[in-house]
Amino acid sequence: MQPPSSSSRERLVLTGRAGWMGMGRGAGRSALGFWPTLAFLLCSFPAATSSCKILKCNSEFWSATSGSHAPAAEDAPEFCAALRTYALCTRRTARTCRGDLAYHSAVHGIEDLMSQHNCSKDGPTSQPRLRTLPPAGDSQERSDSPEICHYEKSFHKHAAAPNYTHCGLFGDPHLRTFTDRFQTCKVQGAWPLIDNNYLNVQVTNTPVLPGSAATATSKLTIIFKNFQECVDQKVYQAEMDELPAAFIDGSKNGGDKHGANSLKITEKVSGQHVEIQAKYIGTTIVVRQVGRYLTFAIRMPEEVVNAVEDRDSQGLYLCLRGCPLNQQIDFQAVRAQAEGPSARRPAAASPTPEAPETFPYETAVAKCKEKLPVEDLYYQACVFDLLTTGDVNFTLAAYYALEDVKMLHSNKDKLHLYERTRELPRGVAAAARPLGPQPLLSLLMLLSLLPVFC
Repeated sequence: MQPPSSSSRERLVLTGRAGWMGMGRGAGRSALGFWPTLAFLLCSFPAATSSCKILKCNSEFWSATSGSHAPAAEDAPEFCAALRTYALCTRRTARTCRGDLAYHSAVHGIEDLMSQHNCSKDGPTSQPRLRTLPPAGDSQERSDSPEICHYEKSFHKHAAAPNYTHCGLFGDPHLRTFTDRFQTCKVQGAWPLIDNNYLNVQVTNTPVLPGSAATATSKLTIIFKNFQECVDQKVYQAEMDELPAAFIDGSKNGGDKHGANSLKITEKVSGQHVEIQAKYIGTTIVVRQVGRYLTFAIRMPEEVVNAVEDRDSQGLYLCLRGCPLNQQIDFQAVRAQAEGPSARRPAAASPTPEAPETFPYETAVAKCKEKLPVEDLYYQACVFDLLTTGDVNFTLAAYYALEDVKMLHSNKDKLHLYERTRELPRGVAAAARPLGPQPLLSLLMLLSLLPVFC
């Protein structure tokens, strides 16, 4: 029996430019084919059903065979036992994972690795090993992180304080970009929110109701890339009814490096509110579950936001560029239609098809006013969501989104937005950026673009 090569145990790594890469230390061809595919699928496709537990299987195997838990070269039987445990876990969740691409990729990857290491399908299995907390004084408990692991100290030691920006996604879904543009989008399926040299964030949005175009965030994946002596690569993943207070490997900080405490997860409210502090890049992330769906908010320095190797390739980076024009919904038009004399719901041909059991306009307004007394875009988004979904939890989603803005936004004069922005076609976007609070200038610009839209 061949001992397992180190390539089969090395965890995934990311590079700033290439995105998903294979395992390090000279990984074998079959391993290079399995893990990058699996990792891509984990972030790109929603689970076939909320009961599919393939992520749990992946996490347990990864925890058992990476880092300090990796079997030594002479421990081939132990590695094979871990593979058999992994295979058993996938079989137990097979019925609920039909059609899930991450599940099928994992199954094929297990077969590939068992063949590569000459493991038999029959034999002992092992209990997945949970990551144990280090003893007091270990690197995970140190507070004396290197200066480079504190963004404000290292990057701005002799300069002015950094300019912080905010991006948020909530509700049906509504997007506030780093440049304070506010949009309502369809964006069904998997979409990247952030993709820079330090961080990847991707969301998956699924329909709220059958027969409706209303979608909401059902899955969130955040990847913190390996950074100098500060943090190891860490992956955080949340789904509907599963808001963990740890990374997928079971840890709550940046790993075993000296500056590991510069990345921390804190559970504010069990199952409802998690905060992630990444001090080495000056970033704070808030993830909530409100009702069945997730909300996302981030505070990040402008320098980190723009840390991309090829800015022109960031066209689908929603927090930076906004939603594509063909994915945007004019929720104010829907509201105007709802409050009109006939107060009819949108027809099926409109951007928001008729959905059963939604609130009447007057009721939606009353419920949103209770939590959002200022009639800004968060209030309007709340009314829109109740009109399209009938789910009163979307009132709280808008409320908490605004509360996160109050905590994370650096400019207190921009907490409330009143004028919705619509992304312009790429050919004219450069001329229009940034969209400032100058109604006359904006109106003249839109008038000049009428031939483009007609």
